[in-house]
Amino acid sequence: MLGLRLAGFPFVALFAAALVMPAMSNAQDASVAPCRLCTTETDRTLNARPAIPLRVQVESRLDFDKVVFEGDGSAPLALSPGGIARLSGAATAAGARAMPGAVLVRGEPGRAVRVDLPGQVQLFGAGTGSIQIDSLVTDLPSFPRIGDDGTLSFRFGGDLRLSGNSDGAYHGTIDIIVEYL
Repeated sequence: MLGLRLAGFPFVALFAAALVMPAMSNAQDASVAPCRLCTTETDRTLNARPAIPLRVQVESRLDFDKVVFEGDGSAPLALSPGGIARLSGAATAAGARAMPGAVLVRGEPGRAVRVDLPGQVQLFGAGTGSIQIDSLVTDLPSFPRIGDDGTLSFRFGGDLRLSGNSDGAYHGTIDIIVEYL
């Protein structure tokens, strides 16, 4: 009989210790590993739904302007986010108004965001013609963040390659995805 009572005592002691543990879990003890299931107020704040939803506004469209393609081969055209256009190969600029695209993002001040642009964009002209923007580049920093005024603006350009019979006016859509981190 004595053996049964002693065996029951450690179980009661462990059960009582388990009831006391949650009250002690808020105390910071360096010798105890942190609770992986617990979240701090900072974690809840970072993962909380933002108070201000993101809004993306296109201020100006990407426009490579007029380019005259002369002869055989290809003609790469690069337009930087700063508005500098570089032509090479069998092409000449027929206008001086090539413009990078400009975007204004509004959101919660101080929040980090991710901005995704497609790797390539297909542009379509009248009939069956199409050309392609090979890459898009922005002037965004490595880790973009909404400013203290609740805005983030950036400009973007790209690399366009003309070849063959590319006569006409071309248009396309660039999907810009912005989300909070």
